[in-house]
Amino acid sequence: MKNLAALLNSWGLIGLFCLAVLDSAGVPLPVAVDGLILATAAVNPSSAYVGALIAVVGSAIGSMFLYSVARKGGKVYLNTVTASGRPAKFRAWFQTYGLITIFIPALVPIPLPLKVFVLSAGALGVKPVTFLLVILAARIPRYFGLAWLGAQMGSQTMPWLKAHVVSLSFSAALLAAILAIMVKWNARRAAQAG
Repeated sequence: MKNLAALLNSWGLIGLFCLAVLDSAGVPLPVAVDGLILATAAVNPSSAYVGALIAVVGSAIGSMFLYSVARKGGKVYLNTVTASGRPAKFRAWFQTYGLITIFIPALVPIPLPLKVFVLSAGALGVKPVTFLLVILAARIPRYFGLAWLGAQMGSQTMPWLKAHVVSLSFSAALLAAILAIMVKWNARRAAQAG
């Protein structure tokens, strides 16, 4: 995989697009897309946002591919994930909180599990448009934020991100908690109104 990432890295923006598609489609390339966005922004700040846009589009395509695969073979996957015999409980939990489990790892530039939740979204029949909007809502600020950081900080961006991994992790956990509370509050409010 490192050889593949290095080859695609040498292709510049086309390689960035390919990396984003492959990474989001399920090929394990941890931080390759983030690293290439940062490198592109540091070396050529004028193309930083073009690189971010290309990564967003590639990530959306790859995510939709993985989602579609799970949508077609979802029943088998769902039975594997819920082998303990609680598919209805898992389905109810995912319908309530599942999009948060997609949004947070897609947003935060630290390695968090995402693919299993993308597969779950497809297997459990989350609407394609809803799924795509969640991916875009996370990837746009992530990739454009990384492009901005790379353009501003240059080669110091990666060390800065590594030094702030605890802060980023805490922020991700806090955001997940806030979103979960908002979802619960909204569901309670809807139940009272109905």
